[in-house]
Amino acid sequence: MQKRIILASAVAAVLLAGCEKAEAPAPADTASTTEEVPVETVPAEGAETTDPATAPHRFASWAGKWTGVEGMYVTITPGEPGKYKLDMQSDLDTKGTYDGEDSEHGIKFKRGAEELSLHRGSGDETGLKYLAGKKECLIVKAGEGYCRD
Repeated sequence: MQKRIILASAVAAVLLAGCEKAEAPAPADTASTTEEVPVETVPAEGAETTDPATAPHRFASWAGKWTGVEGMYVTITPGEPGKYKLDMQSDLDTKGTYDGEDSEHGIKFKRGAEELSLHRGSGDETGLKYLAGKKECLIVKAGEGYCRD
């Protein structure tokens, strides 16, 4: 019997030695005196870096060509994280490439002096008869939109 107690005590001591003391969280009404220090992480040696063209973008599913009326289009190409290149024919006289970036509801960009944004909508919401009934569209402003078939 005495050997069992000694053996049980030894097992308990080994188990307790392997456990770390858990810290209880500080109550919400008392201020904590310890401050967490942010730790900068460095990629492991030999680790691949992320290619900006394949990095996650908030609107990555919008990449590719979207068609408007009378030959109008926008082609969205992801760039650095959160950035896009917009190749756009927005009317008969205006064709250009614009830098876009993620915003709360779409991709914001500047065309001339205008601050604009591509945002999700329907063909009916574009106000353009040719796009009426289409479901997957991007709208810049009333009368300017692009859809996928």
